[in-house]
Amino acid sequence: MMKSILFWLLATVFLITAPRADAQPIGKIPRIGFLDASTASGMAGLLEAFRQELSKLGWIEGKNITIEYRFAEQKRERMPELAADLVRLKVNLIVASGTPSAFAVKKATTTIPIVVTNVGDPVGTGLVGSLARPEGNVTGLSSLSPELNSKRLEILKDAVPKLARVGLLRSPLGVQGDIQLIELRPAALALKLKLEEIETQPDAKDLETAFQTAKQKQVGAIMTAVGSRFFAERKRIVELAGKHRLPAIYPQKEFADEGGLMSYGVDFTDLYRRAAVYVDKILKGAKPADLPVQQATKFEFVINLKAAKQIGLTIPPDVLARANKVVK
Repeated sequence: MMKSILFWLLATVFLITAPRADAQPIGKIPRIGFLDASTASGMAGLLEAFRQELSKLGWIEGKNITIEYRFAEQKRERMPELAADLVRLKVNLIVASGTPSAFAVKKATTTIPIVVTNVGDPVGTGLVGSLARPEGNVTGLSSLSPELNSKRLEILKDAVPKLARVGLLRSPLGVQGDIQLIELRPAALALKLKLEEIETQPDAKDLETAFQTAKQKQVGAIMTAVGSRFFAERKRIVELAGKHRLPAIYPQKEFADEGGLMSYGVDFTDLYRRAAVYVDKILKGAKPADLPVQQATKFEFVINLKAAKQIGLTIPPDVLARANKVVK
């Protein structure tokens, strides 16, 4: 009898304490960090695409993976502090969204793997040695920003008759800003356009002032530099462009979705999905140095005819014919 009782007691203890086959061992759930210079609300759509792709790959947030989000809330000076915080948490990997985030994280750690996304020119800025062999602990996705800025300028000239002056909204220059202007300034000269560079912080007060400056400089159209901070404030920027009746071209389709006139650029949703694939590879043992930095492969040209009508602009037929999507 005692043997029988002991047997069932041991069996019960085993059933209670034995780990389930599908359970992650305690303390072993991977933790990844996510750093961005803008805001959680501004990045919500791209983050959702990132999480959905992770889910397809078997990584469910809150179940077998944890994500630590850090947003600088448009205050770039906070980036080093936020990057250091993620390093202190000893995350398994950090996703750096945008060039400022990438440099902040790279400076904070040489050992934790880093996956960058939405970085304009990782080689030109010195973020990696080469695309094929990034070396070190950084890899990820490039958005080809400098080259596409020149293309946006060409489209703007084709779409706006007799255009002579273009206002460029940009943040105070950093490494990425320098790279973008290296491409844009000669492109403007070649197109016989006067490029008016208007430095602004992407917040409500500064943006209003920037558009007033654009009108004072008598620009015939505007464009924005590439950056997650402008992306987060896209709704306000589009509203101001309409208020001041300025034709504009933007770097992402989400601006056109908010009512912006035109957008030409990389499909950023695709970039964030592909970043999830790199996260999956690294969590499964791949080293960043062995994963080439990939360039953007999907591009979109969107024209919003509603916005054109509101500012009294007729888009030439040949420009309309080149669009991937026309909002009527």
